[in-house]
Parts: sequence; C-alpha cells; structure tokens
Amino acid sequence: MSITTAQIRGARGILNWSQSDLAGHTGISATSIGSIENSQSTPRANTLNTIQKAFENAGIEFIGLDGVRLRRSDIRVYEGRESFWGFYEDIYQSLQANPGEVMVSNANEREFENWLTKEQIAMHTKNMQGLSGINYKILLKEGDSYFLASTDYADYRWIPKEQFSSVPFYVYADKLAILLFNEEPTVIVVNYPSVADAYRTQFRAMWQNAIVPQLTATAVKGKK
Repeated sequence: MSITTAQIRGARGILNWSQSDLAGHTGISATSIGSIENSQSTPRANTLNTIQKAFENAGIEFIGLDGVRLRRSDIRVYEGRESFWGFYEDIYQSLQANPGEVMVSNANEREFENWLTKEQIAMHTKNMQGLSGINYKILLKEGDSYFLASTDYADYRWIPKEQFSSVPFYVYADKLAILLFNEEPTVIVVNYPSVADAYRTQFRAMWQNAIVPQLTATAVKGKK
C-alpha cells in the first residue's frame, strides 16, 4: 500500500526535514517532491516506495491511510541486500544528530563490500567526510590489511587472531548493531543507551590492547 501526500508531509514534520532534506535522502529533486505533496503530479509507485523507505530508515512508521509516527520499538532488523544499505543510512542519520566515535569490532570488510555497490560505498565515504566530529575506530583480525574506510576519518587496529570473532558489531550514537553474514546479511540494531555504553566500554579495552598495523600495498583506502 502506497503512502499518501499527507503522510509525506507529516513524516517530514516529525523529522523536521525540509523538502530539500527529503530530496537528499531519496535522490528525488525537491521540486518533484513539492509537486507530489501539492498534488500537482502523480508519482510512480517506485517513487513513493523510495520516499517511504527513506522515512522508514529514519525511524518513521506509517499507519493505515493517513497515520504516521516515530517507531516505538527499540530494536530494528535490516535483512537482505537492499536493507543493508538502509543500515548505513541509519549510521549517517544517527551521526548527524549525535556525532562522535563509531566503533567497529571483528570486522572483515570484504564481507561488507560484498553487499554494497561501489556507488553506495562512495556515498558513505562522502557522507562521513561531510560530518564534523566523526571518527571510526575499526578492529580487524591480526594480519588483515584490507582497509575499506578512508583514513581521513577512520583508524584501524588488529585483534590478535585468537580473540577475533566472526560476528562483528558497530556502536554509534546510542545504538548497538550486530551483523550476521549468512546467505544474505542481517543487521540487528538496538537503540538503547546503556547497551551501547556497555559495548563501548568493552571496545575501548580491546582497542587499547590492540595491535597498530602498518599500511601495506594491499590496503584499500578511501572507498568506504
């Protein structure tokens, strides 16, 4: 079921987004969004789906034909290739409101790259570079020199091989994300400050004792 123009206006109001903000999250021009909201044009179904997905990634829930509200659940699950990019959009939107450190543990960035397009990787890099007060700290397995993030906003260290886990996690803003890579990726995001703080404390202890790697010719820089 497609969302209505009233729901679009309502969702923008809840998020305090301008038409230009919505354009930035969807790739649809602000002029086109204005025409849709004013009923001056009839949007295609895929256009409405794109708008709806952008709002849902920002925490909006649509109810019936005219209802809209912030999602009440503290847990969000992103499943599949298409939703995996939604997780990265959530990182960006969360950091816009709450800039700071992003902590990534037990990462194998080849797995992340498998589920993102080159355009999405470039967009995430641009988004992170455009924010102030952002720093990624990324823990890889000892010896892994495949660095996907740009070194102007990210630092890498190695976890000793015997301490490395195959289940990575992200901590950003007040959120903890657990990533599972099976046939398709699944990301479980818990929006609960005390849980995020517990993992943040654990990460800092791991970071302090981690190995500082040397950049090598096999390192890939500036893509994330």
